[in-house]
Amino acid sequence: MTHQTIDSEHAPHKRWVKTAHWIITLSFFALVFTGGEMTMVHPRFYWGEVGNDLTPALFELPVSRNYQHGGWEKSVPFSEAVNAPVSAARTYNIFNQNGWGRSLHFLAGWFLLVPGLIYFIAGIFTGHFRKHLWPKAKESSLRLLWNDVINHVRMQIPAATNGPHYGLLQKSSYVVVIFFLMPVIVMTGMTMSPAITAAYPFLLKIFFGAQSARTIHFFASSALVLFLIVHVVMVIKSGFKQQIRSMTVGK
Repeated sequence: MTHQTIDSEHAPHKRWVKTAHWIITLSFFALVFTGGEMTMVHPRFYWGEVGNDLTPALFELPVSRNYQHGGWEKSVPFSEAVNAPVSAARTYNIFNQNGWGRSLHFLAGWFLLVPGLIYFIAGIFTGHFRKHLWPKAKESSLRLLWNDVINHVRMQIPAATNGPHYGLLQKSSYVVVIFFLMPVIVMTGMTMSPAITAAYPFLLKIFFGAQSARTIHFFASSALVLFLIVHVVMVIKSGFKQQIRSMTVGK
């Protein structure tokens, strides 16, 4: 009877990696859907601590009938002080589905955070990040990274394998997503919660206010959506059936 040894560099995906991958993926789809819905309700973004329909926006997205609706009666300031808060009665029937959107977004966030933390801790202690995701010293070259980028732009994608055999561009993008974008998403999401910032007010200082955190959250989320689109395209180009098999029930 012969025994076949598998090099760790060419081993298939671990079961915990597959499980975390799909739980995080499904929760991310729910977050994108509900996040898009909340953006349609209030498509204005601000910088600083406060912001609403009656204050100047940093930018506004034309994603629903709420975009620049202008359906207000004459605004009334609360006091005679400079830059005093103002109030006004709305005369426009806005799109508003914020209740269920916020609740589902919050719930899906936990399904992203908990498996994400488990994956992060396991990735460190099992050496998954070091073996499979962190670029090796011999790969740390701008020339190699540029060549990999050019190959991807030209759709010269290597055929699928049964495990985490990533190129330099893949490793670099995964490192950015795992160690930068995901933490920013989670922390800015927490900063938008008054209950959390009441207990941890330093979050407001880190992200320059609740409204700034929402704006940063939007851009980080957009970057993750772009990553997901490119990721799916690469999966299809490199062999969809083989990739799905290796990330689900394949051995």
